[in-house]
Amino acid sequence: MPSQESYRDALLRVIDEVVAPRATEVDASGEFPRQQVRALGAAGLLALTVPADLGGGGAGLREAAEVIRELGSVCGSTAMVVTMHYAAVGALTAAGDKETLTAIAAGDHLSTLAFSEQGSRSHFWAPLSSAVPLDDGQTVRLEASKSWVTSAGEADSYVWSSQPLSGATGAGPMTLWLVPAGAAGLSVAGAFDGLGLRGNSSAAMTADGVTVPLGALLGTDGAGLDLALAAVLPVFLICSAAMSAGLMRRLADETAAHLGRTRFEHLGVSLAQQTGPRAQLARLRIEADRAWALVAETLTAVESGREDAQLLVLEVKAAAGEAAADAADLALKVGGGAAFRKESVVERLFRDSRAARVMAPTTDALHDFIGRALLGLPLLGEV
Repeated sequence: MPSQESYRDALLRVIDEVVAPRATEVDASGEFPRQQVRALGAAGLLALTVPADLGGGGAGLREAAEVIRELGSVCGSTAMVVTMHYAAVGALTAAGDKETLTAIAAGDHLSTLAFSEQGSRSHFWAPLSSAVPLDDGQTVRLEASKSWVTSAGEADSYVWSSQPLSGATGAGPMTLWLVPAGAAGLSVAGAFDGLGLRGNSSAAMTADGVTVPLGALLGTDGAGLDLALAAVLPVFLICSAAMSAGLMRRLADETAAHLGRTRFEHLGVSLAQQTGPRAQLARLRIEADRAWALVAETLTAVESGREDAQLLVLEVKAAAGEAAADAADLALKVGGGAAFRKESVVERLFRDSRAARVMAPTTDALHDFIGRALLGLPLLGEV
């Protein structure tokens, strides 16, 4: 981390100088925000949650959520890339991968998750890809068709899921590996051209005979799902909710600015002088604050090890994601034709707000998990 400025000062500087000026172009072109990611890395923000003894910021999930909230209010694509990076750092930290964490702490290493697969789609907990030990006893061959990988072709490493090693007995459903970007046989299948978050480079990836050393194993064989649920999922769900909360705050800010500058000239009044638009603005800000309050309460529950921590972690992305979609609907309505135009920030945020519903675990899947938890049922499997 920078020695002369706090992480928040560094973040706001990078947002002001690099992220905000390029946000519109990233959305319009679908270009990966490389310059933004490099600037965040140089400012120490990619290393924010890397342990301090490895050269990182030593910060926790609360600080990560605050970073994502600020990024989410400006550039959803950059926020998504950093969210997945922080989730990968969670896995690497839990697995004790000091080499990769040290590389991230140096400021120029981006990581991400490669969980979702074409055969099991958003059911990330059910990998179909294989991991076969080779005869030399030192290497493993990976075969996979991943469906959605954020930062595909852009990340320096991938936290990669597979079935347990071929021939393993009694192992769990998932094993995690660290796959370097330059591995032979690793390829990106197509480009991303999405409705929203257009620059996050979320694309399919294929592993065709990719070989990695046994030392690339993160954790133990078959225990990848336990590691993912304990160290990855809370980061992803809370940061995703923080991104939605930041988006909602920006919607309220943009709507307030629109009401203040727009007038009914024939009546001699601004929209800000109208009761209805003011009430709609109030609703937007209330929902933005409510979403962030839930994120903050979830963080407190996790940090203190409260009994309801798991339930709140499951709730937070579903609640904030749906609230963001509703808020974007309302902001578009309040903004009218001005908000409906492509150059409008509200129009961009409207599209970005839809992503939370379909990112695994989807809102529907989370609702099922929450219902299972409330009924004392296992989160996965038949009941």
